[in-house]
Amino acid sequence: MTPSARSRRVALFGLIVLFALAAAPACRRSRAPGAKGKALRIAVIPKGMTHEFWRTIHAGAIKAQRDLAARGIEVEIIWKGPLREDDREQQVQVVESFASQGVDGIVLAPLDEKALVRPVEEANRLGIPTVVIDSGLASDEIVSFVATDNSKGGELAAQEMGQRLGGKGRVLLLRYQEGSASTTAREEGFLSRLKSAFPGIEAISSDQYAGPTRDTAKRAAENLLNRLGADLDGIFTVNESATAGMLLALQDVGKAGKLTFLGFDASQAFVDAIRAGQLHGFVLQNPFRMCALGVETMVDHLQGRPVAKRIDTGVMIVTPANLDTKEAQELIYPPLQLYLKPGE
Repeated sequence: MTPSARSRRVALFGLIVLFALAAAPACRRSRAPGAKGKALRIAVIPKGMTHEFWRTIHAGAIKAQRDLAARGIEVEIIWKGPLREDDREQQVQVVESFASQGVDGIVLAPLDEKALVRPVEEANRLGIPTVVIDSGLASDEIVSFVATDNSKGGELAAQEMGQRLGGKGRVLLLRYQEGSASTTAREEGFLSRLKSAFPGIEAISSDQYAGPTRDTAKRAAENLLNRLGADLDGIFTVNESATAGMLLALQDVGKAGKLTFLGFDASQAFVDAIRAGQLHGFVLQNPFRMCALGVETMVDHLQGRPVAKRIDTGVMIVTPANLDTKEAQELIYPPLQLYLKPGE
C-alpha cells in the first residue's frame, strides 16, 4: 500500500469513528425511558392492601398505564405494599427492595411521614425518584406530592357537623393512628374549623386512635361509646376503617342513627348506612384520579418535563342531599372492573 493510500485509509477510519461518536447520543435518546421496546418500571406502594380505598388506588395506576400506552409510552406497574396499615417496617422494606432492584421510579403512599424519609432519600441518591401520593412525607427530596387537601376535608366535616347540630352540642373525634400525615391534617382541620366557626360545640374526646383495621376501630369505638355515649351528640371518624368500625359499634349498641355521624372515604356499606339514616355523610376523595396522576407525574419527570410540586386532587362531602348526584356517584363508584381482575 502506498503512503498516500495509507493516509487516505487512516483519514477514512477517523471519519467513521467521529461519525459513530456523534451518532451515539442520538442512539441513546432513541432508547429514552418509555421509548418503544423499553418500558418504564414504576413501583406503586400503597399503605396497605386490604381496604377498598387501596383497590381504587391500584385501579388508578392501571388506568395511567393504559393511557400512557395509548400515547406510545410503555410503563410496567409493579404493585406491592404492606398487608396492614400499621406495618411501617414492611413498607420501609418494600421501598428498599424496589430501590435495590433499580426501578425507574416509585409512587408511594407513606404510612408514616417520618419513618419513610430515610428509604425514600436513599432511593433518590441511587437515582430513583419518588412521587408521594395520599399522605405527606417530611422530605424535600421528592418529585411531587399528589393528594387530597386533607385539612379542607376535615373542615368540610366540621361545617356539616356544626350545621346539623345547630351550633351546639358535644362531639368526639376518633383519630386514625400516629404518624399518618393525611389523617392528622383531617383531624386538625376538623378541630380548627369547629373551634372557629362553632364555639358552642365541645369536642369532649379527640385523643383516641382507631388503629389500622375495622376491628381495632370497632374496639376503640366501643370503649368510647361506653364512656361517653350518654352525653354525645356527634361523631367524626377520619378514614375508611375508622368509619366502618364506628358504624358497627353504633349498630351493636342500638345508637346508629340516634346521633350525628360523619365519616371519611367511601364504601357500599357507607352508602347503605346513609340511606338507612345511620350515617349522615362522608368526606370523599378521588383516589382513582390521585394514583393515575401520581404515575403520570412520575413519567413526566422521568422524561424531563416540568411537574408541579403539589397537585390537589379534590375533595367533597356526600350527604343524603347529594348522594345521588352524578358527581357523587362517579366518585363513589369508579370503574374498577375495567382495570382490576377479580380478587385484585
